[in-house]
Amino acid sequence: MALREIRTIGDEILTKKSRPVTELKPRLQTLIDDMLDTMYATGGVGLAAVQVGVLRRIVVIDVSLEQDSPVVLINPEIIEMSGEQVGDEGCLSVPGKHGQVKRANYCKVKYLDRDMKEQVIEGEELLARALQHETDHLDGKMYVDLVEGELMDVQIYDESEDEE
Repeated sequence: MALREIRTIGDEILTKKSRPVTELKPRLQTLIDDMLDTMYATGGVGLAAVQVGVLRRIVVIDVSLEQDSPVVLINPEIIEMSGEQVGDEGCLSVPGKHGQVKRANYCKVKYLDRDMKEQVIEGEELLARALQHETDHLDGKMYVDLVEGELMDVQIYDESEDEE
């Protein structure tokens, strides 16, 4: 496995629509493994292939933050959304920034797994947010276009300040 370079805002590839996967060849399996390694190494909860420069409809998500339950979604398609949540959202492609974004609180997605078998995943709250965020990437959309108000700088918590 290898860590891939994450493309950042301003890179034209992030505005392009990704192509569907018709056959999961070994190089795409390697891409998925690399995406998982990259996501975990950077502390993200989701990563789309386009964010590492590959225009394929592949997403990896793990909201557990324990690196034990990743979901690999190939050709994901949102088939149902409901409710509403407004919350803080960031992106590995927009380092050091976050903003308030309104999303559906429930999201149901049809996708293919690594065996190219059709699956359905349903999520609420953070998982619903991640599913929508990563699916947007596949269509060349970024969360910054949905931010209500201004983007804010991420505040780094320094434990040494508590000791004073």
